[in-house]
Amino acid sequence: MQFKTGKCVIFSAPSGAGKTTIVHRLLDEIEILCFSVSACSREARQNERDGIDYYFLSIDEFKNKIKNHEFVEWEEVYQDNYYGTLKSEIERIWMKNKVVIFDVDVIGGLNLKKYFGDKALSVFVQPPSMQELEKRLRSRKTESEDKIQMRINKSTIEMKRSNEFDYVLLNNDLELAVSEIKTRVLQFVKE
Repeated sequence: MQFKTGKCVIFSAPSGAGKTTIVHRLLDEIEILCFSVSACSREARQNERDGIDYYFLSIDEFKNKIKNHEFVEWEEVYQDNYYGTLKSEIERIWMKNKVVIFDVDVIGGLNLKKYFGDKALSVFVQPPSMQELEKRLRSRKTESEDKIQMRINKSTIEMKRSNEFDYVLLNNDLELAVSEIKTRVLQFVKE
């Protein structure tokens, strides 16, 4: 599939760093941005909707799309939990002359950065500390203790990759973080 010329902004972070909140704020404040809905093979959470939050696929459906080269990038983030970016989703957004904004995990972000090259601005959202990250994960009350520990362990590894992104955004104060990255995103979009 051939893509139209377009740009994208990639937000990655350890789970609980606040990237999704920041992405939603930018979508509200910068009209040219359009959210890239990722595909995943996990069950939808209570407040999630298919085609809005994710494209929820069965494991077999996801593996079939991998086999047919329908993803820009994909990863088995946790055992039997696949996440990826469909080529058709990028084309859909670029056809509307919008800038794609991604909310993906760290490996997905690095894969997208490699794929899109200078058409992408990659942003790593850094939590103020691992203690604050753990506090945020627990305050969600959406996962078991095992899942929380798995996310904390993964976060320790992900934090070491922050220097591979174009921009590291410290999310210690949400309003300051949004203001800072909004300026950078608008600059990138206009380049």
